[in-house]
Amino acid sequence: MEKIELYLQGLLVSLNVGNWVMNFVVVLAITLILQLMWRSFTHKTQSIVDRTANYWDDIIWYALCRPVHWLIMLMGGSMALRVIAESEQLLISNYLPIVQKISILLLIGWSFWRFIHKAEQTFIGHDQKDTTTVIAIAKLAKLSVAIIISLSVIQTLGVSISGVLAFGGMGGLVVGMAAKDLLSNLFGALMIYMDKPFKVGDWIRSPDKTIEGTVEAIGWRLTQIRTFDKRPVYVPNSLFTQIVVENPSRMSNRRIKETFGLRYSDVSRIQVIIKAVREMLETHPEIDTRQTLIVNFDCFNNSSLDFFIYTFTKTTDWILFHEIKQDVLLKVADIVLSHQAEFAFPTRQLHIDSSVGLNK
Repeated sequence: MEKIELYLQGLLVSLNVGNWVMNFVVVLAITLILQLMWRSFTHKTQSIVDRTANYWDDIIWYALCRPVHWLIMLMGGSMALRVIAESEQLLISNYLPIVQKISILLLIGWSFWRFIHKAEQTFIGHDQKDTTTVIAIAKLAKLSVAIIISLSVIQTLGVSISGVLAFGGMGGLVVGMAAKDLLSNLFGALMIYMDKPFKVGDWIRSPDKTIEGTVEAIGWRLTQIRTFDKRPVYVPNSLFTQIVVENPSRMSNRRIKETFGLRYSDVSRIQVIIKAVREMLETHPEIDTRQTLIVNFDCFNNSSLDFFIYTFTKTTDWILFHEIKQDVLLKVADIVLSHQAEFAFPTRQLHIDSSVGLNK
């Protein structure tokens, strides 16, 4: 920055511009020319970046485009203010170097922030990436950038960083004791990011608590879950270190477990029916035969002869699973009817002893 200003001052001297008004106009003109040159370069570079398949050039260009624009404005504005301040002997000239350094630090921090933000959006858009991990890394990176830039600004202002860190250590102890719930939620979030029991988009539920729904966001303090009736639920992260969490989204198969009851008069046909049902399941294109497949007579019930099926579908999709289950149940019904049997329903038989006479 100082070298650029020295170059501009030398340029003004070489132009023999003595009046501060003319110096001010020349600085603004040079700034305007640089802005026009940067805009032209921006349009050409943007068209080249858009045509490439690599996404890293998009991320880097997004991070630099706007900060460089404001850097040119900063150089021109600070140089113009210095011309006025030195000509009129204003005290503001003593503070301009510090303001320039702080502004440059903020622009650097903004560039890194834009880089992280664009990278987060890009990686989340790819299905093969773990959304939860990407969000966690982005949050940590943004926090690191904010801390580093803040400490750099404090040091630029002449404050000792070692004193700030020492005070921060003592203050952190006091704050930690006063905000233990906040810290427990923070560590709960870290455990979620590290252990990965679930991620954004997963369907989770807890048998210990009335929590069930789709994970929409995992924050440092709260996890947002959308229930199936579309209500948002905000769960403190510390709770996930104390409860059991089921993640049905990671199931490998879905189970079909159903019991069927036949009439007692169909006892001679039940073995053939069971064999036909088993063959139907073994040849069904949506049944995973590598998993457990059971079709067996179960029990003599009060009004029926019960047999059951126990099998797994290949899909885990909720809607497709019910379509497959419906197809299996209808095929079982067709098998029962094709063997001249019927499903039982609750019945009672009344036996009257013929030796007992009826009063007329």
